[in-house]
Amino acid sequence: MLERGARSTPNGERRTTVPRVLLIDDTPEIAELLTYALRDRGYDVVSSGFDTAIGELAREHEADAIVLDCSVYEMSESLFDSLRSDPERQALPVVIVSDTPEKADASLQARNAEHVLLIPKPFTGAQVARALDELLSSSSSASP
Repeated sequence: MLERGARSTPNGERRTTVPRVLLIDDTPEIAELLTYALRDRGYDVVSSGFDTAIGELAREHEADAIVLDCSVYEMSESLFDSLRSDPERQALPVVIVSDTPEKADASLQARNAEHVLLIPKPFTGAQVARALDELLSSSSSASP
């Protein structure tokens, strides 16, 4: 069962929601398939192509987690760095999908990256959903 969070409505009320995932994918067909797969697993998904304003998107959509799947790892890496440079988003759970997992792993280790899981390509929606489940359950158990 997914942990439920609370969001404020425009009139200030709090309502319970399923976790919201911001999916950044530069391949529209994959983004669409992954969006359906994650929604089937109970996630609320907001999808975008490559966008350097990732922090603003995360804030605007009140994302509980991020999935980065860019065709070139350096694109995902730059988005990850941008996200982590925002003090309010430093602990936001991130799943990175990569076709160069060794390179991505070395990069993340060099950054002492926390709250991030790496999924190698080829991947399934179920793998990404399990990674999100793990990240979100560990972040909710670490919260006061």
